[in-house]
Amino acid sequence: MPQLKILNPDDAAANAAWDAYVLAHPRATFFHRAGWQRVLRRAFRHPGHYLYVEDGGRITGVLPLAHVKSLLFGNALASLPFAVYGGVVADDEAVASRLRAEAQRLAKSLGVDHLELRNLERTQPDWPEQDLYVTFRKAILPDEEANMLAIPRKQRAMVRKGIKNGLSATVDPGVERFFAVYADNVHRHGTPAMPRRYFQALRDEFGDDCEVLTVCDAQGRVISSVLSFYFRDEVLPYYAGDAEAARELAGNDFKYWELMRRACARGLKVFDYGRSKQGTGSYAFKKNWGFEPQPLHYEYCLYKHDQVPQNNPNNAKYKLLIEAWRRMPIGLANWLGPFIVKSLG
Repeated sequence: MPQLKILNPDDAAANAAWDAYVLAHPRATFFHRAGWQRVLRRAFRHPGHYLYVEDGGRITGVLPLAHVKSLLFGNALASLPFAVYGGVVADDEAVASRLRAEAQRLAKSLGVDHLELRNLERTQPDWPEQDLYVTFRKAILPDEEANMLAIPRKQRAMVRKGIKNGLSATVDPGVERFFAVYADNVHRHGTPAMPRRYFQALRDEFGDDCEVLTVCDAQGRVISSVLSFYFRDEVLPYYAGDAEAARELAGNDFKYWELMRRACARGLKVFDYGRSKQGTGSYAFKKNWGFEPQPLHYEYCLYKHDQVPQNNPNNAKYKLLIEAWRRMPIGLANWLGPFIVKSLG
């Protein structure tokens, strides 16, 4: 009989089998990798519940879950916190249903407010969903110049402006330069920064599949940086930051073009621009690159409330907090931020 099991994050053989399944399954994503359980435990102390079904010694389905409990933002079991994608990956609907049923049983036993599955497609029509987010994915053409010409004219002019300004990009061995511009960037937007230890944990866990690309101006000053994930034939720029000087120099545009250009040279096939909230500046920016939004289906099983939680900057109740955060000295913000952001997920 197929067995339902929980992945031990320290069992190397079981983790290797999980990752082999994820790598081979066409519907799996980078965020289904087993290493996320160790990252979340190391950086935030969030307990993981990585469910899988094994049949005759072979994995037939997985569901990575993590428990995030907060006085400020509620108590949730999610697949997966800090991830764009998640949910069940399985060989068939019978296995998928078994994993979802176990997730619901686990959610009730933990006493959470809700269970959240971050799906690319609708799987549970009777569950309420969050319709705030979209993702942007586009094929990388095999020729560099073809990729340049595929960028709409106005945005292409910004890329060429960055090149003309003498900007250069290098792959960093660490996260220090990235974190400096990232933390400054999110502070200007009034939101707390993820802790440096989180980015270091990502680099340590995923190695070459987690890369930092940093852009400098003609004088060698850092103006922009992006931390990207690599999965199969995809590149996923995931966390990014820009100095204030980047706007005038077109550093942000140059950064993403350079990442796309390098991905093309590596023979990668998909550029995943990640999620954005509808109606935001990042949404418009990605549209200007010629990417079309694809809705994300974040599905919820609610236990203690009758509405989907809105723990995001668009919520009006956070407006005063955002304004206060912008005025806070960045040193204090970087110290206090990790205590807040760990609970947002």
